[in-house]
Amino acid sequence: MDFELSDDQAALQEAARDLLDGHASSDRVRKHLASGDALDEALWAAMVEQGWLGVAVPEDEGGLGLGWVEAAVLLEEAGRHVAPVPLLGDLLSISALRGSRWADALLAGEQRGCVAWSARQDAVVATREGSGWALTGRPDPVVGAVTAGVAVVVTPAGLWAVDLDATGHPPREPAMDLTQSLSWLTFDHTPATEVGGPDDAVALLDRAAVGASAELLGGAARVLEMAAAYAKDRVQFGQPIGAFQAVKHRCADMVVDVEGMRSVAWYGAWAVAADDPDRSVAASTAKIWCSDAARRVMASGLQVHGGIGFTWEHDLHLFMKRSQLDKVSFGDAAYHRERLAGLLRRRVAEGGSVI
Repeated sequence: MDFELSDDQAALQEAARDLLDGHASSDRVRKHLASGDALDEALWAAMVEQGWLGVAVPEDEGGLGLGWVEAAVLLEEAGRHVAPVPLLGDLLSISALRGSRWADALLAGEQRGCVAWSARQDAVVATREGSGWALTGRPDPVVGAVTAGVAVVVTPAGLWAVDLDATGHPPREPAMDLTQSLSWLTFDHTPATEVGGPDDAVALLDRAAVGASAELLGGAARVLEMAAAYAKDRVQFGQPIGAFQAVKHRCADMVVDVEGMRSVAWYGAWAVAADDPDRSVAASTAKIWCSDAARRVMASGLQVHGGIGFTWEHDLHLFMKRSQLDKVSFGDAAYHRERLAGLLRRRVAEGGSVI
């Protein structure tokens, strides 16, 4: 069985890396951070021009007709470059709002979407008000809400769309990761449109967990490369520090973690794309492993770099901060361990096997 990317997927990965090397280089990212803007408009326009937003949308709906594996390839490259655009939120919004009045504008990049989610089951409650629906509550901080025209709100009962152009855009909140904009969305009998049921909410969480895992993989893989290069160049006691056993062990552990991340993230993407019965198990497994492994990789990267890794002048801190955000987005490792336990417990209760 071949678990490698196909030739077409590898070509997509190479094209994505080329685009991001030019539009999200270290200098470009730092220039964007200095500007204080919530979104890198030039990078966003380049992504739209390449059709990234339609990567998982069927061709008859105006997309590229690919799938979530290809979406994960793009998200991995976005994580590798700490791209200052909310790509995951837009891909999720487009998947949730296909066929809605927002679909065409989102796909064309004329409008942006975001996803509001919370680990708390009662964070947002939908109630009938007149002939429509209204939302009350506050989900977790939302990436990209400050520039989004529509928010997809996830509740246990289903999916809801809130027109932010009509209700008002939230302010950008201070955050550790400056490559993404975070905002609180507070709903107080806010009008909403029902766009999906409970199964759709579960499917969206699966896609979100896999997408965040792919971003974590991209960032961790880049930090591994940075650490290996630094270990070869930094000389101490007359030889490169990579010659010392302690540093070798650090780098070897990083390789093991990154390759494990790659396996679970790609398998999770395949399970979601193929609508496999185990897609939720695969998605939560990916988020658990990638969250934990990314933490170890970032810690080892810091150890290899020494004091310089903690400084603003070194790019390592950008990846650390993005990793911290991705780890908690759409459920941290603890949340997905509980989710995974529930899924497997249900399977055993039905007479199945956990393997």
